[in-house]
Amino acid sequence: MDIRSFLFISFKLLCFFYEFSYASDTISSSQSIGDDGRTLVSEDGTFELGFFSPGSSKNRYVGIWYKNIPVKTVVWVANRVNPINDSSGLLVINSTGSLLVLSQNKTVVWSANSTKEAKSLVVLQLLNSGNLVLRDEQTDDLGSYLWQSFDYPSDTLLPEMKLGWDLKTGLERRLSSWKSLDDPSPGDFTMGVQIQDNPEVVIWKGSNKFFRTGLWNGLRFGGLMSILPNPVFGVNFVSNEDELYFTFNVKDKSVISIIVMNQTRYLQEQLTWSETTQSWNVYSYMPRDHCDNYGLCGAYGNCITTRSPICQCFEGFKPKSIGYMDWSQGCIRNKPLNYSKLDGFIKFDGLKWPDATHSWVNSSMNLRQCREKCLDNPSCMAYTNSDIRGEGSGCAMWFGDLIDIRQYSDSGQDLYIRMSASELGTKDGTKMKIVVIVVTTTATVAGVLIVGCYIYKSKKKLDNNLSLTGHAWKLWEEGKALDLIDPFFRESCNASEAIRCIHISLLCMEQQADDRPTMSFVVLMLGSETALLPQPKQPGFLMDRKSLEPDPSSKPQCSSCNEVTISLLDAR
Repeated sequence: MDIRSFLFISFKLLCFFYEFSYASDTISSSQSIGDDGRTLVSEDGTFELGFFSPGSSKNRYVGIWYKNIPVKTVVWVANRVNPINDSSGLLVINSTGSLLVLSQNKTVVWSANSTKEAKSLVVLQLLNSGNLVLRDEQTDDLGSYLWQSFDYPSDTLLPEMKLGWDLKTGLERRLSSWKSLDDPSPGDFTMGVQIQDNPEVVIWKGSNKFFRTGLWNGLRFGGLMSILPNPVFGVNFVSNEDELYFTFNVKDKSVISIIVMNQTRYLQEQLTWSETTQSWNVYSYMPRDHCDNYGLCGAYGNCITTRSPICQCFEGFKPKSIGYMDWSQGCIRNKPLNYSKLDGFIKFDGLKWPDATHSWVNSSMNLRQCREKCLDNPSCMAYTNSDIRGEGSGCAMWFGDLIDIRQYSDSGQDLYIRMSASELGTKDGTKMKIVVIVVTTTATVAGVLIVGCYIYKSKKKLDNNLSLTGHAWKLWEEGKALDLIDPFFRESCNASEAIRCIHISLLCMEQQADDRPTMSFVVLMLGSETALLPQPKQPGFLMDRKSLEPDPSSKPQCSSCNEVTISLLDAR
């Protein structure tokens, strides 16, 4: 062999090895990756694909890892169930365009079959995102893949990678933990999106729920309070007729971040790489405490980490079990529901919304419509806005027992829980007055107003110079009678019924007894929307607040005074 032939052959060999050893991100059906140190590297040098052995294991797998991170971090494994026990492995594209991992004697240990038909030569490419794709060599649409690894996750979610469902094909993308550091085969824990009217991300242990992220509230998942809007990470949740999935993204491109499904104590971790320490830092993790354990406090139990025991019953409920330390059976109501419009709701705030398996959502309804629809359905036990952005919008309703609720000290969402009418009254130390018409023979109860509606909380301030009755008359005269109703209840109250009740109340406080309606007429007016009501006159009990206060400058001059007054009561 002369020198020219030798140099030519040497050059061809160098080109061949350069193709595989230096920045080659693609192979075609005429090429392969063997277990001899050759790899594919994404164009930007971030990711690498090849054969590896995890931990102390001797088994060989095809996987993808970060190329420039010294701590070998594998983000995807092909043959995680069927390892190769020697160095005979081969990754190839066969004549039909399928991707295969072969062991000794060309035995197929793993395959990726495309449901699409290739129109030209099929190539395998490792993208800068970490996605391994099969595609037509001549296609201009890089998003039109015959197959992609992002559709078949292992234990790691990369930025822009979808966790969830392609509803058109029925494909589910779910993370599953490794069995151990030495064994990448699927472990006990999986994470995915549960399909239901109000979907959420769930971690399962086997077939049992272990943790819920809570529902998507327009900004984030309600049970992931650590994932708040920030300049580094973004989260997105898509739910439509075609797709149902969750993704996260990194706003700062210099940050390397992944979400990993573990087999250890912290099942799900979001990690960020630190160049300073050359290690992965934990940005967030789940579960964070005992209250994240699914259903810990049973039905209608509220898990509060700052209380002892951490399981508490909501107001209006009591432990079902006699033993207060056994919360598996949850709580039961103090007073049974009427399962009709006689029931009402109490608002609780700062909560992780209940398990949404038996729930319903409508994005076009407002909170008042949501309340009415829930009240009309005897099975509806709670409702709230489905989207908390701005002033809130949409409707979410829960049916049956409410499970897996926890309390947050400085965040969380509102929830309106169904209660018996007799249970409505005091909540969180704020008095809410359930007011009834009182046909009275005396002026001392003139401040009682409005049948069936709630009015002023005790902290609500009236005009300094007016009693409640005087304030009510002032608002009536100004055409603002609905301002009597506390804003919390105003939206859910029937406006026409409230106005009618205020109207009747004012008639009952006429100055002259003969002008006040009889009890039978009150019942008629309350029970009939067609009964014509006379216009009320100024109530006789408009005594202002200052007149009720004793005058400190006025003192009796006698040592013993007997100032007795007698009033004639003129009842109706």
